[in-house]
Order: sequence, then structure tokens, then C-alpha cells
Amino acid sequence: MSNSIEDDSFSKPVGRRSIFYYGVGHMLNDITSACWFTYLLLFLTDIGLSSRDAATVMLSGQIADGLATIFVGELIDRFGHFKIWHGAGSLLVAFSFSSVFGGCIPCKTLASFSSMVETVSYSTFAAIFNVGWAATQVSHMSMVNCITFNSTSRVVLASCRNAFTMVANLSLYGVALIVFGISTAKTRADIENQYRWIAYLSIFIGCCFVGIFLFGTKEPRSKAGICANIHARISWTYWFLKILYYQVALVYVLTRLVLNVSQAYLAFYVINDLGMAQSAKALAPAIIYICSFIVSVLLQEVAWNGQRLKAYHTAGGILWMFCGVGILLLPGSMSVFMYAISVFIGIANALMMVTAVSMQSILIGEDLNGCAFVCGSLSFLDKISCGLALFVLQSYQSSSPRVAGNYSTDVYFSVTRYGLGLVPAFCSLVGVAVTSTMELHTPFSKPLMEPLLE
Repeated sequence: MSNSIEDDSFSKPVGRRSIFYYGVGHMLNDITSACWFTYLLLFLTDIGLSSRDAATVMLSGQIADGLATIFVGELIDRFGHFKIWHGAGSLLVAFSFSSVFGGCIPCKTLASFSSMVETVSYSTFAAIFNVGWAATQVSHMSMVNCITFNSTSRVVLASCRNAFTMVANLSLYGVALIVFGISTAKTRADIENQYRWIAYLSIFIGCCFVGIFLFGTKEPRSKAGICANIHARISWTYWFLKILYYQVALVYVLTRLVLNVSQAYLAFYVINDLGMAQSAKALAPAIIYICSFIVSVLLQEVAWNGQRLKAYHTAGGILWMFCGVGILLLPGSMSVFMYAISVFIGIANALMMVTAVSMQSILIGEDLNGCAFVCGSLSFLDKISCGLALFVLQSYQSSSPRVAGNYSTDVYFSVTRYGLGLVPAFCSLVGVAVTSTMELHTPFSKPLMEPLLE
């Protein structure tokens, strides 16, 4: 009788306050991730590293992140304690991120600024940062499945988290717009100082929201014994025998490729390919995330089921394909239209990311003792694939410099243009095709008792 009452309570919709507390828990990760993908390559090349060395730094971080997700996921499945892993990971992120953008500390200690020393130094701090990032991400993502069985509430939790991802990104670009606006970078020291302030302010903002999450969110294991039976752990082979696992993994990885690759090359594209003002490298991303935030909030009002998840993800993928074509063909004389394209990119990103994350919850269902492995393994594939994709693209960046030409008439097909336009559009196409083959079943799909928005 007590088990049935407990299961029924977990199938009920989650309250708005709990949704808010959970949603802000990934803010530190999100704001540092936005800085990582948007400005890391730009920062490293601006201070003198070659495109390949900059790509090596990013790849080292992505590999460390990918390996850490598997390790952390297994430990969480064995021992639980989501909030402890979340807090420890957040501390590591806050400590190491300032060193990634704070200048080469070992270079100053060794009095050597050779490219090898710089690359090793930045790669080391990038790896440490991504290990902490992985611990926070896996614990936060897998926690959803132990908070509730209700499929609509799970999507709402993912949607709220995605909405605050947009808040985090907007915070970063707001900070960047102010820093780039009030300071001029003429020397390497000036560049390092700019990004150091961006990093410090990002960490401060993120840590404030981590505190709110840790204070307001209850540990799911203390709420009920529903996740506490470590003797009933699910073997990895259980997931490997499910076709849906591979489908969800592919869709999730492709979605992350769309977001991360486009984010990494947007700043390069608006400055180098379109010849726009320096403020555009903060303004264009800000427009994207404002639109994503609005869409993510609106998605919280939808009563979700498998068919709607597929339909909304497909709509986002098709929208991104049109955006990719626009990016490939946009000449410098029409650069102002990049702001219009940014609106549709923001809408597409929200539709794809919310539904891709929610597909994980449908895959997990009630198999809660393997939820951290699922989140960790999918994140591993995401990190490795994104790292390799960016490494390959960035390796060819130096071999295709822009020749002198007229920005207003030329459509120069650079690696940046392909990275921002073609790669995300192709990934969206494949993701839509895979989504169409899925069979998604949504138990406990009771509608919300009251709207989330007043």
C-alpha cells in the first residue's frame, strides 16, 4: 500500500517552486559553457596561439569531459547523492574556469611563453574545468528522473532548465557587451584582462544560482526510497539492447552538435565573414538566446506526449536547415539580415534541445537505477563528437584565410561559414530523419493541474 501511494505521489505534477529551484541549478555550467564555446577559440587565437593549438586545447577539455561523464554517471548510479556531486563539480568549475581565461599561469611561473608551454597549460586547466562541469551536468540531468515519474513534469523541468540556460547565455553576452564596450584591447595583456573580467563575473553570477538550487532543491533519495536500491542496479547491456537508446543517443548528439558548433563559429562569422561591428559578436548570440528563452517558457505550457516531442523536434530541425542555407548564402552587404536569422536559430535551438533532453527521460522511464549512466553515456558521445568536429574544422581554419575582397558583395565560403551553416543544417537533417523512426511511449502523462505561467 505504501509503495503504491509513493508511486502515485511521484506521478503527480511537480510544483512551480520546485521546478524553479531545479531549473536554476545548471546556471554556472551554462554561463561558463557559453563562454567556452563562444569565446575560447577566439581568445586563444587573439593571444597568439595557432588555430590548431587552440583546437587542441578545446579537444583536451572535451575528451576530459566525455570520460568524466561515464565515470561520474557510474558512481552516481552506485551511491547516489546528486547534490553532493553537483556541489563538488560546481566548486571545481568555479576554481578552474578563471584559469582558462585568466592568462597562462605556468608560463609566468616558468618565464616561458612558448607555444608548447601555453598549449599544455591551457589544455590542463581546460581538462580540470570540464571534469567539474561533467560532474555537475550528469548529477543535474539524472536528478530529473528521480524527482517525478510524470512525463509532462519531466519535460517541464527540462524546459525550465533550458529557459535558464538562455538566461545564463544572455547574462554572459550582456557582460561581454559591457566589457568589450568599455575597454579597448590593443595588446595581449588587454585581451587577457577583458576575458578575465568576463570569466570572474560569469562565475559570480553562476555561483549565486547554484546556491539557490542547493538551498531549495531536496535530495531525491531523501524524498523517497525510490532511487535508493543499489542492489537493483541495471546493467549497461540492458540499455545497449534497446533500439531506442541508439535513436535517442543519435538525436541528442546531433542536437548538441548543432548548438555547440554554431555557437563556436558565430563570433568568427559575423566579424570575419560579414565584416560586422565588434558588438555583433555579443549582440547576435544575445538575440538567439532571447528567442530561445521565450520559446522554452512557452513550451512549459504544453501537455507532452511522444508524438508531440517528435513533431516539435522535427519543426526545430527543419527551421535550422533553412537558417543554414541563409548563413551559407548571406553576403556582407546584407549582414543586417543575420539578426533576423538569429531569431529563427533561437527558436529552432529551443525546440530541438528541450525535446532531445526530454527523449532521454522517456527512454529511462521508471528504470531509475540506470538514469545516471544514460545521461553520462549520451553526454560522453556529445563531448567527444563536438570536440572532434571543432578540432577538424579549426585545423583547416588557418589553411583558408580570407583574401582581400569586398565584404559588401563577396560570399566567401570559408571554414567558418561551413561550420556555422552547413554542419548544423546537415546534423538537423539527420536528426529529423532519426526522429521519424522513433516509437516514444509516455507513461504517467497526466496534464499539469495548473498552468506554470500566470
